[in-house]
Amino acid sequence: MVGPARRRSAIQLSLAAMMALLPLSREAVAGGMTVSSPDIGEGATIADDQVLDRFGCTGRNISPALQWRAAPAATRSLAVTVFDPDAPTASGWWHWIVIDIPASVTGLARNAGNPAAHLTPAGSIQAQNDYGTVGWGGPCPPQATGTHRYVFTVYALDVGRLGVSPNASPARIAANIRAHAIDQASLTALYGRP
Repeated sequence: MVGPARRRSAIQLSLAAMMALLPLSREAVAGGMTVSSPDIGEGATIADDQVLDRFGCTGRNISPALQWRAAPAATRSLAVTVFDPDAPTASGWWHWIVIDIPASVTGLARNAGNPAAHLTPAGSIQAQNDYGTVGWGGPCPPQATGTHRYVFTVYALDVGRLGVSPNASPARIAANIRAHAIDQASLTALYGRP
């Protein structure tokens, strides 16, 4: 049986994940950041290169390249998240979180989500995803759950370092990102398994 403290913690994490998806206030989005990728397109199906290579999926698990523009002048660091709000869980599924990206950086290279490749910007940290691994964990939704949305979001933050452990739960890290966001831009791609 799950105790009250554990149940309360699970509810708080679910609420944190939902809060992370709420749009920023009108003042916060005034900067007009944009995000794009040569590997994925808005509303397009994610290619096999980005799909996970476990749990019955046979992709190459390569994170896509991302570029962003127009971060506010007050930006002190950036963060990137990839979230599936359609996962059959109470709080969705976090596929990738990168924090403490220097404010001067304007993109992530293809395969930056592979920690062994050492392609993330100096000083940035890749956190654990909901697969329990560090770095990119590509799409691999359960079969027959329809088409899932994968929301790639770049956040401009008002702190130079987020100050959270990369081993913290993805939902907790996302809540901290949200608390310091001064602007954001998102790209949503699709993937499903019959």
